[in-house]
Amino acid sequence: MVNYCRSCFQPLKIYNQGFLSIFPSNHDKLTKTLTKLYFKQVNTNHFIHAFESKSALKEFLSFIHYELGNTLEEFKGAIHKEEVPGLFERYSLQTIYEHTFHENTVNIIKNGEFISYLQPIINMDSGDIYGYESLLRVKDQSIFPSQLFEVARKTEMHSILDKKAREIAIESRTNRIPQGIKSFINFLPSTIYNPAHCLKHTFQIVEKYNVDPYDLVFEVVETEKIHDVQHLKSILETYREHGMKVALDDVGAGYSTLDMLSKLRPDYIKIDRKYIQDCHMNKDNQTFLLGVMNLAKDLGITVLGEGIETKEEFQYLKEIGIDLAQGYFIGKPSPNPSLLLFDKENRQLAGL
Repeated sequence: MVNYCRSCFQPLKIYNQGFLSIFPSNHDKLTKTLTKLYFKQVNTNHFIHAFESKSALKEFLSFIHYELGNTLEEFKGAIHKEEVPGLFERYSLQTIYEHTFHENTVNIIKNGEFISYLQPIINMDSGDIYGYESLLRVKDQSIFPSQLFEVARKTEMHSILDKKAREIAIESRTNRIPQGIKSFINFLPSTIYNPAHCLKHTFQIVEKYNVDPYDLVFEVVETEKIHDVQHLKSILETYREHGMKVALDDVGAGYSTLDMLSKLRPDYIKIDRKYIQDCHMNKDNQTFLLGVMNLAKDLGITVLGEGIETKEEFQYLKEIGIDLAQGYFIGKPSPNPSLLLFDKENRQLAGL
């Protein structure tokens, strides 16, 4: 059997017909379920069944899922074309189930065309464009981004999608974003097992498109739950060794508590949206914001307020001296950065 870490994950091939192998690990209920479905027992820990169509494969998996519920992740299985294959990759039954029932979306992740939508980030003092956050989109808009990333997570393809997102974001700077304007690019730490190896492709893309590394800010995304702080620190240090900047997203939520700032020392922090909303009148939010800004100042960290949707929120953040701003009040994500200007009317509304 060939083993891959998730950063080198090989997507399943769902054949029109073939064989489903399951390894029940002496689990009585799964063994009984496979017996009910007339799976052939190869040995004590290997059951196999032929399927004549993808519909038949779905029926097998649906019945097993119904019987076993949320425990499919505990067991291994494989899909193969020959009854007695050579080397083959084993996956969790949950991964096989998700690949089978989300095959169209999996194909988009593998072969679809993607583009970067760009949302402007402005310098709060001047109102000038400081950078853009790059947001991955399917070019034909056939699937919502949230659905795309959710399926990628369920099918263990989030590393593949994350890698593509980084490449598209870097490529999108070409002839669109001038040198000196930052690109904020999301990344998933859980897909980076060995920073030197897993990020090698990203650094090659930077060289390929002749992008100044100083213009790139790699941002830990909001959905990540970080358990290994030292590992995350090594990832951030690897980016920095190649001349790039790093950011923590959603500070104040989940793992991004204030004590993390002194441990990780990011170049930028983005304040969680819940502290931005109604910050002009919510005293608790104001206390948090002022605390973060004081700590960030001591550590030399640039503070960005994201999710700004109203003039009042914007004006309060400007009054307390936040460095950078992002949100629908400033500009929505768009495929064309030339449209993403903080227009004259909004500048006047915001007092710039």
